[in-house]
Amino acid sequence: MAKEFVHNDLLGNLREVFVQGEFPPGSKVPEALLCERFGISRTPLREALKVLAAEGHVELLPNRGARVRELSLEEVEGLFAVAGALEALAGEQAAARVTDAQLAEITALHERMRSAFAARDMASYYALNRGIHETIVQATRNPVLLDQYALINARIRRIRFNSPMTPEIWSRAMAEHEGMLNALARRDAASLSGILKTHLKHKCEAILEGMKAAAEATAAQAASGSRRKAA
Repeated sequence: MAKEFVHNDLLGNLREVFVQGEFPPGSKVPEALLCERFGISRTPLREALKVLAAEGHVELLPNRGARVRELSLEEVEGLFAVAGALEALAGEQAAARVTDAQLAEITALHERMRSAFAARDMASYYALNRGIHETIVQATRNPVLLDQYALINARIRRIRFNSPMTPEIWSRAMAEHEGMLNALARRDAASLSGILKTHLKHKCEAILEGMKAAAEATAAQAASGSRRKAA
């Protein structure tokens, strides 16, 4: 039991390292640094990395350790399609099952997020945003949905909250959250489900646009470097 607890604790802490984006996509996992941080040997670290590889956070390299997984445009689109379907289902079930206490909690989170939006405090906004979505899913009291949502959400969290956030995109997202709260307060399953699915679709579009722009900028920089060398 003690070994299982240590393993699960390590796995959760290590997963958070990659979800938070401490190491850039494509970079090699610094095993020595992580062993020192968590006070472990390489054996339990590598066992945990095998689990994280199965979850899609890292890639194992034969005899060369592991590297942080890079997500393609197609993978991001696929992940958000699944996340959108899960949140749409969560909206249907949460509207029917949310307790008064949970509704009060979501309302309080929303008010704090609105204040963060007004103050342009993006870090607080993201944290509160995440809390709202997770509490809506918890309100479903559906253990299968909770498990699947946790798996998908862990894979997209490091990109979900690092998308381009223009004033227009941010205002639209805030307006969608206002709609979510109103629909949940009315216990309107169809409206809440639709808003959540649309909200995830818009987030996916913003992330894909940012990824494409970054790829184009990298390609242009590489081409410029090649021209300078040729000259």
